[in-house]
Amino acid sequence: MKIAILTLGTRGDVQPYAVLGRALKERGHAVTLATAKNFESLVLSYGIHFEPVEADYQEVLNTPEGKKMMKANPLAIQRNLEKWVYPLIENSLDTFYHIAKDADLVLYHVKSLSDTFADQFSEKMIKAMVVPVIEPTKAFANPAFSGVYFPKFFNRFTYKLTDLSMKTVTKPVKRFRLKNALPEKFTKVSTPILYGISKHFLSEPNDFSSQSYFSGFWKEASQMPLSADLQHFLTTGEKPLLVTFGSMPFTSKLNLEKALLHLVQTENIRVIVMRGWGVEKTENWAQHPMIFVAESAPFDTLFPKVKAAIHHGGIGTTATCLQAGIPFWVCPVLYPVGDQQFWGNLAFEKGLALKPIPLKKVSESVFIKNAIALMKDESLATNAKEMGEKLSQEFGLNQAVTWIEEKMNNLKKE
Repeated sequence: MKIAILTLGTRGDVQPYAVLGRALKERGHAVTLATAKNFESLVLSYGIHFEPVEADYQEVLNTPEGKKMMKANPLAIQRNLEKWVYPLIENSLDTFYHIAKDADLVLYHVKSLSDTFADQFSEKMIKAMVVPVIEPTKAFANPAFSGVYFPKFFNRFTYKLTDLSMKTVTKPVKRFRLKNALPEKFTKVSTPILYGISKHFLSEPNDFSSQSYFSGFWKEASQMPLSADLQHFLTTGEKPLLVTFGSMPFTSKLNLEKALLHLVQTENIRVIVMRGWGVEKTENWAQHPMIFVAESAPFDTLFPKVKAAIHHGGIGTTATCLQAGIPFWVCPVLYPVGDQQFWGNLAFEKGLALKPIPLKKVSESVFIKNAIALMKDESLATNAKEMGEKLSQEFGLNQAVTWIEEKMNNLKKE
């Protein structure tokens, strides 16, 4: 069958879907993944068909105005909606809609806003999520607002906050629907929901819909080798600490250079740093023999070779730590909104990680203290190893594909 996968966002919103897409292709299905044009090389590396969407949100966020928007500056957000955001939304919706119309089955991330046309062929639409931000539950508050305190009796209500965000895109959605001869208003339909989440890490809420399914993390066997220089660094000393803060821009009072030099010079801890938008200037310390700065590396190959990790808390990076069986410390870049604090708290409660602290609140002394604790805490290391062993027997990707094919078989019968 022809399967369309629709997603938008950062790398963490794209790569899991490329992994899922390749697994579906290997089962004989024709798979098209549509997302922002800047992810073309990533998607093609998974051997699946790519359809570009003119919606490079990372390019927008990297502008001075985009950085103001990231700080939740209301004036900047309002000023740029018509100029930047609305055109991106209309372009992406138009592309997604026509791809979906031509597909036999559609898997979509809610960030694609495909709910705004799912009423046209609801029977073939399936939400595919790696963060549970759309389905109300009493079990936990909406992870999208994980840095905001809510009393437990408020948990279900917090999911209405996600719906409120739709009000900000009313104009481009209306223009998209009118352009494609659809009724001006759309009806939000109920669809099955596939979660690429492990029950070993997050228990599936008992008040979720019977149409919802936790398949386990979408992990495939590592196929990408490490670069020769990174491999050399890993094999010429003690297992290092990995530091990575993802692909989102950020600002912090933390002097990372000073903190890392202390770790290597005073504590004899070797470090690998993944360069990102927030870690750009590394000239003064990148040449240190105990520090390796990497532009990129396949995480599923790299993580099992390090001792621990400090990262931003995205679910993709978190899942990779869990699968590799290494302890970690989450320093959310997105805070108080965003799901990064949610995963950090969950890992801390399970004894797999240190207590999360938002990156903007981390000082050099706190970073150094926690980095040392992370590398020396045997209890965390033992718990992490046990979690990794559990996840090695999960086969979440295979379970996801089997579940999707069952849905397709039901469509054929209908």
